[in-house]
Amino acid sequence: MLDKPDLEKTSVAEKEEVFEDKSDTSSINPDAERKLVAKLDKRILPIICLTYLFEFLDRSNLGNARLQGLPQDTLHGDPTGKRFDWVTSVFYFSFVLCQVPMSILSKLLPPRIWLGSVALGWGTCSTLMATAFNFAGLIFARLGLGVFEAGFAPVVPLYLSLWYTKDELGLRVAHWFGFAAVSGAFGGLVAFGIQHVHASVANWRLLFIIEGIPSILMGCIALFFLPDRPDMTKFLDEDERKIAVARMNRGVSGDKGLVVNRSHISAALTDWRVYAGGIIYFGMNCALAAISAFLPTIIQTFGFTNAIAQLLTVPPYAVAAIVLTTLSYASDRIQSRGLFIASSSALGGIGYLILLVVKSNVHARYFATFCITSGTYTTIGLVIAWYGHNLGSETKRAAGIPMYMAIGQCGSVLGSHIFPATEGPHYVKGFAISSSLEFLAAIVAIVLSISYRLDNKKRNELYGVPDANEKVDTSELADKAPSFRYLP
Repeated sequence: MLDKPDLEKTSVAEKEEVFEDKSDTSSINPDAERKLVAKLDKRILPIICLTYLFEFLDRSNLGNARLQGLPQDTLHGDPTGKRFDWVTSVFYFSFVLCQVPMSILSKLLPPRIWLGSVALGWGTCSTLMATAFNFAGLIFARLGLGVFEAGFAPVVPLYLSLWYTKDELGLRVAHWFGFAAVSGAFGGLVAFGIQHVHASVANWRLLFIIEGIPSILMGCIALFFLPDRPDMTKFLDEDERKIAVARMNRGVSGDKGLVVNRSHISAALTDWRVYAGGIIYFGMNCALAAISAFLPTIIQTFGFTNAIAQLLTVPPYAVAAIVLTTLSYASDRIQSRGLFIASSSALGGIGYLILLVVKSNVHARYFATFCITSGTYTTIGLVIAWYGHNLGSETKRAAGIPMYMAIGQCGSVLGSHIFPATEGPHYVKGFAISSSLEFLAAIVAIVLSISYRLDNKKRNELYGVPDANEKVDTSELADKAPSFRYLP
């Protein structure tokens, strides 16, 4: 049964009007729906995409700061690279531990308040990194950064699933997550510019200030302008609200108001597919952490100066954003995720394999960085969209998404430790581990896709093929509801 009474009596829920869904999804005017989607895109996507751009900048700018003197100023030179590895990886400890509780708690507050507040938190922590003068100061700031960012990345897919249908979700997630790749390109340009600044403040401190303050500004914008849930937002007029709520219940039904269904949390904890997603995400995040923190260093081993190495990080990230958006659009049109995920993760594995076996051809090695960024970012974006639909209910998504993300972020810890300075310039261990995990992710994605297809076939035989536009009640059984169909 739905565990509503205690949670619906919270002060927030009492103040928010919850719209009752009495609409039939098949009776929606297509033109009115298209206009609504366009209106949502103009309001929601710029806010969450720009916020994520600055979140990822704040998370991954250590790679650029490393080449601007951070180890020399605060880590006593760090000749082995181990202290820098710990500064990089400690973020993921708090990030992993806080993802599930933060995501479940986010269901009890309006989305704009939650997402805006956590952005203010990590923006403050990132800016304060500029004031660190020793190893302990950097560690403390990075721990705080992880706590607040844990309340954003897993919550955004849940938030987008309230506003967009499964036919639209992949492309919107791609736009959002694509800004992680854009942040890599943008971060390289900013770092290149700061590299040539001659100020009284060290370049790496200036980098943290310039990239931290925008997160605080975006947090303020989200607090005032990001729409709340479709059933309680004041952003839409009455007719638009009816359409939005009907869309929210198309294919899967949303929870009513600010509630948590405890049985669906248990269902997420015992769902093997969540852990399979964690394996894919683990491999991708190992590769992503490695490439985010060490791409400038890897390119520097090609024989370029620090400044040119910063600049050459831009094209791989820019291409990755284009590939992610293109394949996510195709995935939405075909209504298939698994095969696209397998193909893109294999592409990333091939990239790391090239770096592993090709020792001297600079052009081939630079091409490999394009394969890695394009394959890895595309896989992560598609996995997020995959589970944004296939977990069935809001509460199961609120528990399941951060679960597989938390498992995956353990890969980030691994990725930040497999490129010690003592193993440069070839980094055989780091490239071999990253390549193997990418290919493992491809295999798991194929297994998952087959399992979803078999489950859909079995339900079609037992219950018939459901109408794509009908409202599916997942309030009791989540994705196990007879009329629910997985996106394979």
